[in-house]
Formats: sequence, structure tokens, C-alpha cells
Amino acid sequence: MSKFAEPMARLIEALKKLPGIGNKSAQRLAFHILRASAEDADALAAAVRDVKASLRLCSICNNITDVDPCAYCSSPTRNQRLVCVVEEPTNIASIDKTRQYNGVYHVLHGSISPLHGVGPDQLRTANLLRRIQAGEVDEVILATNPTVEGEATALYLAGVIRRPGLKVTRIATGIPAGSDIEYVDEVSMMKAMEGRREV
Repeated sequence: MSKFAEPMARLIEALKKLPGIGNKSAQRLAFHILRASAEDADALAAAVRDVKASLRLCSICNNITDVDPCAYCSSPTRNQRLVCVVEEPTNIASIDKTRQYNGVYHVLHGSISPLHGVGPDQLRTANLLRRIQAGEVDEVILATNPTVEGEATALYLAGVIRRPGLKVTRIATGIPAGSDIEYVDEVSMMKAMEGRREV
């Protein structure tokens, strides 16, 4: 086993902590950084420092932002009374790129998963409940993932946030566009049959 110089070994160990990066990938990245120009290496280090120093959670929706409130919550063109609840900040881009949704978001930063020690108390729901109790929301769309954890989270939230006059909906699930029914699993087929609509 080859021994790396101490700075290289520290960099490899740090890179291995990133998701999806094993020992070999960490070594390749470390050697790429070593071969990069000093300017590129400095830019990478500055970008990492800047992300940690400048980004925070929006006080209204928990989205990652550099301004508070975030661009969605402060937008005058978005329907502030329509809230789409998602598990992670990365889910927002998937919904927004459809250009069919013009409301705002609420990010939970996870889903209920007893196997991983995540219960309802670990989800970021307090500011969503405050908005609902203040009467600032007409509809909440539960857009958690169609997994066991996502379904459990949606069921839990539906029970907690339900109020007279508040519409609570769940995103449709079923067969993905462009797929073949022959290869669809039974849960997706069941959801597709449950969510059928008149044409």
C-alpha cells in the first residue's frame, strides 16, 4: 500500500466523506486538484468556504438561500397562499422546471424514517405550522417522494396540518411517462389505477 504525503492523505480523507466518493475516486480527485493550476485550486477552496459562510436556511420555507427571505418567498409574482411541501431543497428544481406551479415551497429537510432514527420532531415543520395557523395558506400540496418514508411523512403531515378551510392535496403517482406497462411494479400500477381521471 502506497503512503501519500500528509497533505495528500488529508485531502483524500476529506474527499472520501463526500457522498458517492470511495477511496479510488477520492484519490483521482485529489491528484486532479494537485495537477490543477494554483488559481483553480484557490477558486475551489474559496467556493467551498463561500458556500459555508454565505448560505443559510430561509426563515419562511427552509430553502437554502443567500438572502432571507429566499427568492421564492419574496417573489411578488408567486402565489404565496399555495405551498408545496418537499423533502429536500433539490426537489424544488424538479417541480419548478415544469413551469406548471407558481406557488411557494416548504422544505422539510428529510422524511420520517424510524430505521434511520428520523421521527416527526426532526422534520422542519414549525414555520409551516405557523403560516397555516396565521391563515396565510389556502392549499398545501404534499410533494414528498413516493417511497415508504415519503408516504409516511405525507400521512403524518396531512393529520397535523388539517384545518377547516385548508385544502390538503398529495401529488399524483403512478406510471412514469415514456415507460412500458409491462415493466411497471405493482405499487406504481396500483397508484396509477387509483389516480385515474376521466378523459
